Amino acid sequence: MPTVTPLSAIPIQPMPQPPSDTLISPLPTLCSNCHLRDLCLPCGMGGQDLDALDRLGFTRRAVKTGQALYRQGEAFRYIYAVRSGTFKSDLTLADGREQVSGFHMAGELMGLDGVASGQHASSATALENTEVCAIPYSRLMELAASGSGLQHAVGRLMSREIVREHSLMLLLGSMSADERLAAFLLNLSQRLKARGYSPSEFHLRMSRAEIGSYLGMKLETVSRTFSAFQQQGLLAVDKRHIRITDLAGLARAFEIRMH
Repeated sequence: MPTVTPLSAIPIQPMPQPPSDTLISPLPTLCSNCHLRDLCLPCGMGGQDLDALDRLGFTRRAVKTGQALYRQGEAFRYIYAVRSGTFKSDLTLADGREQVSGFHMAGELMGLDGVASGQHASSATALENTEVCAIPYSRLMELAASGSGLQHAVGRLMSREIVREHSLMLLLGSMSADERLAAFLLNLSQRLKARGYSPSEFHLRMSRAEIGSYLGMKLETVSRTFSAFQQQGLLAVDKRHIRITDLAGLARAFEIRMH
């Protein structure tokens, strides 16, 4: 059998310098003791693989509201783990319109769209003040080549992106406007609950227009659907503050329409 080099013996090379328009600091929190480890890249990892991940020496970046973490067409070097805050990803279409392709919160990863071509296929913009961990992709792949745990983790990330794309296709292709918005709110509720937040009361970081772009709905339709849900007693809406007054009812109405 070929000799397998232990992960602990793999040398760690200096990282290339990240863009100058974000604030950078050494990462004092290791993956092994991060409160988001069960949602992020280290999920399910342990032993040598987790030790090696700690030794990569990620940098932490602060990205302010409205700033881009990366832009469509830029060279791909990093994947990014969101530590706090919310991002949107979007594409600029040929006619100049913006198409929102996703929203990302703590514990989720961004930037995998650049793996195929070496360039980011979308842009990522902070919807509030945020922090991310910048993970150098080439070094991660070097470690993954020597550790089955990391190979599994990277494969899981790729699969998660495929599932997300399929979910968006389902939203845009087979659901009515109220089904799309209900599915969006239920998904957001579940993601917040997994992070220890209230699943029934939260503040939307994205605008109605951004939600509409993501769901393939006009702004007027988004606003009208929010109002309809409020009239049905499913939601209480105060601008961007949402309180789901009947979470089971919202889920039940959505499930009935799905069958």
